[in-house]
Amino acid sequence: MTVLALRDLTIRMAGRTLLDGANLQLDPGRKLGLVGRNGAGKSTLFRALTGALSPDGGEIRVAARARMAHVAQEQPGTDVSLIDTVLAADTERAALLAEMEHGDPARVAEVQERLIAIGADAAPARAGAVLAGLGFDGAAQLRPVREYSGGWRMRVALACALSLEPDLLLLDEPTNHLDLEATIWLEGWIKRFSGAAIIISHDREVLDECVDSIAHLDRGKITTYPGGYSEFVRIRTERMAQQAAANVKIMAERAHMQAFVDRFRAKASKARQAQSRIKALEKLPPVIATVEDGPTRFEFPDPVEVAPPILTMYGASVGYGNRTILSGLGLRLDQEDRVALLGANGNGKSTLAKLIAGKLEASSGEVRRTPRLKIGYFDQHQAEALDPQGTPLSHMQAVMPKATITQVRGQLARFGLDVDRATTKISDCSGGEKARLLLALTTRDAPQLLILDEPTNHLDIDAREAMVRALAEYKGAVVIITHDPHMVELAADQLWLVADGQVKPFDGDLADYRAWLAGRAREARSEARAANRGEAEAAPKPTAASRAAARAALAPIKERVREVEARMEKLRLEDRLLEKKLSNTETYARFKPADIAWANTRRAAIAATLGKLEEEWLELSEKLEAA
Repeated sequence: MTVLALRDLTIRMAGRTLLDGANLQLDPGRKLGLVGRNGAGKSTLFRALTGALSPDGGEIRVAARARMAHVAQEQPGTDVSLIDTVLAADTERAALLAEMEHGDPARVAEVQERLIAIGADAAPARAGAVLAGLGFDGAAQLRPVREYSGGWRMRVALACALSLEPDLLLLDEPTNHLDLEATIWLEGWIKRFSGAAIIISHDREVLDECVDSIAHLDRGKITTYPGGYSEFVRIRTERMAQQAAANVKIMAERAHMQAFVDRFRAKASKARQAQSRIKALEKLPPVIATVEDGPTRFEFPDPVEVAPPILTMYGASVGYGNRTILSGLGLRLDQEDRVALLGANGNGKSTLAKLIAGKLEASSGEVRRTPRLKIGYFDQHQAEALDPQGTPLSHMQAVMPKATITQVRGQLARFGLDVDRATTKISDCSGGEKARLLLALTTRDAPQLLILDEPTNHLDIDAREAMVRALAEYKGAVVIITHDPHMVELAADQLWLVADGQVKPFDGDLADYRAWLAGRAREARSEARAANRGEAEAAPKPTAASRAAARAALAPIKERVREVEARMEKLRLEDRLLEKKLSNTETYARFKPADIAWANTRRAAIAATLGKLEEEWLELSEKLEAA
């Protein structure tokens, strides 16, 4: 059985052919990473899969009754709570529950069967677990969506897709709005997910850890490779090397034959051999182009060396208004330091970055910076302040008024903004191009300290690798906040943990940090269980009179439980008898069609009644357990 199949799919956009007779097959449970250069058509393919656009040729086949889920581009800010928003996203479940209440009684059994198939009863627990994994605790899940910013709302949109547990899940850059902790959680969730998935991601760690094959979209075709991204790079590099060697051999053989033909074509004694060589030339395989796009390069300008330490904090505290976020900060930075900040969103990583950059002042304590220190501060939200009618060139000229046009263009070129891209309107620039412009603006003065807050959002894998290489060559200090584990491992040699209002060095690597997070989660669960036990033990000892009163109060509930259980057992016995009768072929010969129809209707009514009785039994059992 196949969940999804593309057959000779062709899609054109704005005069460009993005997919040209592309083919793809995805089986149940398989997880596929979709990669390709920016503009290759990955997101356009997703739009076709979700029905947002119609292909120009070929077909898209999705398995019958397969549930498909994808992340909405925007989550509206409504007054509905997060948990109810996620539950409402399962429109099939909501419709089936409504039909159970007010629908055709003859369809009750069919509806109930479908509810069981989609795991409807476990939906609230799934939704709560997914929201918790994405950073929303129990209290946050009850707050309305409108109270959250755009980035947090995108987490809600992601939760809506994940909690459906669909047969086919489409994820387009799912880690863009997540912190490292939520990214680690998402990786684990995808690994455990039993359905099929197609994931567009520029996060190399996700593509190495979470998928079992890579689909490369290039020049309108889709080629599938086994394994994760690293394996894809290895196989593709080897294939290209083999093709290049084959091309050299074919071209040498072609040149040798052509030289013989040109020399002896006019000689009668050699005419037959010349004609033979011409025929052999025609049979030689064509030379297949192996031309690749040029490698992406980033280059940070070399800073002037300054006296160490470049920054020191003594008992510093920082916050907003009367609210202190971080306190007791005793930190030091030297020009050769490479620091990655760890900690969940909301713990104060960006606040610390702003304090180091001088965007926030310490409310107490002291922050000392060495004289002549230049700081470059990159914030992903700075893209919102760019003039949509301006160009990268005009923005750079505005901050480099004394520079020549050659110097301005040279700074843009450091981050891959060539002549054409430099004069493109910001409104027409991709997210990756805007990120490159912000990097160019951030480093224009050759700072000795770079502070990068989520610099890789919207950058493709090649650009991320280019940034890692550029940071390795950069001669200044780096403080980085990123959800990309690959970048943390390659670009940082120190980890600082921002948690519980403090900032402390973390002794270990990312593997140790993952283990630490898992340990903390276990401790939190143990503390919750201990608290529940403590509450139970702290309750006053019941007296004989109170126990008698409690037994008297519980007696009607216990009696009703016995009645419900007896009724359920009787109905189940009747249902088994009807099922046995309907499964016997002789029944259809001995009874009238109307009797058969009545038996089916009766079974549907029994299923509906059992469903209500089971709900009542659960409520009564919970009351007894609580008492």
